[in-house]
Amino acid sequence: MQFTIPHYYNKFRCVAGECPDTCCAGWAIMIDDVTKKRYQIRKDALGRRLHHCIDWKNGSFKQCGRRCAFLNKDNLCDIYTEAGPGMLCKTCRDYPRHTEEYEGVREISLSLSCEEAAGLILGCEEPVRFLTKEDEREESYPDFDFFLFTKLMDARDLILSLLQNRDLDCRLRIAMALGFSHDMQRRIRQEKLYELDELMKRYQGAAGAMLVKKKMKGRSTDGRVRFEKMKEWFSLFEKLEVLNPDWPQYIDSLKQILFDAGAESYEENRNAFDRYLMEEKDRKRQWEQWSEQLMVYFIFTYFCGAVYDEHPYAKAKLAAVSTLLIQEMAQAVFKRNKGRLDFKEFVHLAHRFSREVEHSDVNLNTLEEIFKTDESYGLKEILGLL
Repeated sequence: MQFTIPHYYNKFRCVAGECPDTCCAGWAIMIDDVTKKRYQIRKDALGRRLHHCIDWKNGSFKQCGRRCAFLNKDNLCDIYTEAGPGMLCKTCRDYPRHTEEYEGVREISLSLSCEEAAGLILGCEEPVRFLTKEDEREESYPDFDFFLFTKLMDARDLILSLLQNRDLDCRLRIAMALGFSHDMQRRIRQEKLYELDELMKRYQGAAGAMLVKKKMKGRSTDGRVRFEKMKEWFSLFEKLEVLNPDWPQYIDSLKQILFDAGAESYEENRNAFDRYLMEEKDRKRQWEQWSEQLMVYFIFTYFCGAVYDEHPYAKAKLAAVSTLLIQEMAQAVFKRNKGRLDFKEFVHLAHRFSREVEHSDVNLNTLEEIFKTDESYGLKEILGLL
């Protein structure tokens, strides 16, 4: 078995009661079957409380005011305090660690939905390195397409190298990742995956950058069109399952800031934000760093999952559209703050987005289906918005 983690993975430390948005509130915490059986047979005072505070039919902890019934006033877990970490369910033991499973491979990352983890992910100044170790365990998945998986791994390595080429503007790097994924998807559809190695060579080095620059030439979207497109993109949230009751109001407040004053005001804010980035030497670099780390996070987490559905291009779109939406949300906060945006606020935005979008299979599947079929999210449209 091969295990892969990002190099910052072991730096994560839960801040427990100091967390500004505890993971023990706002969503249902599911209990795995093994832990549920341990809870059922416990007969002491904690066992009696477990009996009353678990929704046994749905297999989750009950909530009080949208907080886990075991989350106390100090934002600490009473199960952990009274019985130790060994009594936690798998969800609570693992989070914010996230595992993608493939035959003989486990890829473990930190989830952007945890604000402390988001700070590690976005605050990583150097390009992310991925560390791998192996043990002697073996496994077999029925019908697992290992040939496709190896090609996806190779393709992802290329995409990550493109995204981490800091000699190029980050918008061009995102465009290169999208263009390559688009061309790879066409070869999968035409059953010409044997051409992937040659395609990868086309996107490498200066020649690859020139190729994508030509694709982008003349595609820049003017202010009014971008205004309308972004309003349309924000309507994506209305098609998704709501996990946090506060989310619709939160995203609506950002939409109002961005769009209610009209296209001219929207464009003025974008121009003001661009000037803000250029005013200080490090601001532009930091903005590109945050954008790069978002793209790397989404690509590492989801791209190779295309082994199960043969749609890597939809995964690349998920990364690009998510990154662009978070950037737009940041510009709303910039306007709300009268021309200021700091790292902590950007981390909070990314965390809120991830917590609402990534923790619902329904939402992820809905987005991917939209990206497969809706021409509003075609290559030309996304390149125009970059």
